Amino acid sequence: MERREVLKALAALTGGAVLVPSCNFLKEDILAAYSNLQITESSRLLLASIADTIIPAGTLKGAADIAVEDFILVMVNDCMEAEDQKTFSQGLKGFKDYSKKAGGKRFDKMTAEERLNLVAAAIALEQEPLQPIVDEDEDDREERENEHAVPAFLRITKRFTTQGFMMSQYIQTEVKPYEMIPGPYRGDVLLTDIKKEIIHG
Repeated sequence: MERREVLKALAALTGGAVLVPSCNFLKEDILAAYSNLQITESSRLLLASIADTIIPAGTLKGAADIAVEDFILVMVNDCMEAEDQKTFSQGLKGFKDYSKKAGGKRFDKMTAEERLNLVAAAIALEQEPLQPIVDEDEDDREERENEHAVPAFLRITKRFTTQGFMMSQYIQTEVKPYEMIPGPYRGDVLLTDIKKEIIHG
């Protein structure tokens, strides 16, 4: 074998050895943009579905159509206290199991009405303090904590979904265009000519 071929084979082998440790398909990568929350791509997509349940598409675009989930994650990651960030992360992690137990099926398998009813019922829940269980397994404890945080997580999500939607470029430029204060003077406009914007959500 020529020296050149040997070097090529050695380079390929060395490069492959370097890449092997990073080829772990069992665990999702953490999105670096939200360093305080440990969010994966599948979690972000689940959050988008929840936000779209809160403000679904209709006459206007829905929350998922304008990527409100990214606004929610930025607000929680950058603007909330560490304890609230922890509650949000726990609730997002526990939402899948909560959905199966409370709704009988996975969230993505539910109809739009079932999703809405589940989210509304969870938001309305009054949270009691989490009671300790003697000799509880650590994994079981974590699962209970995650599910216990779901109502608080959904309340945070609802607040930022509404805020992000109303502050979005879509609303401010296409639905309810922003005008600089005080705006132009129109002294000859009839009340019957004024169109009222209807913003659902």
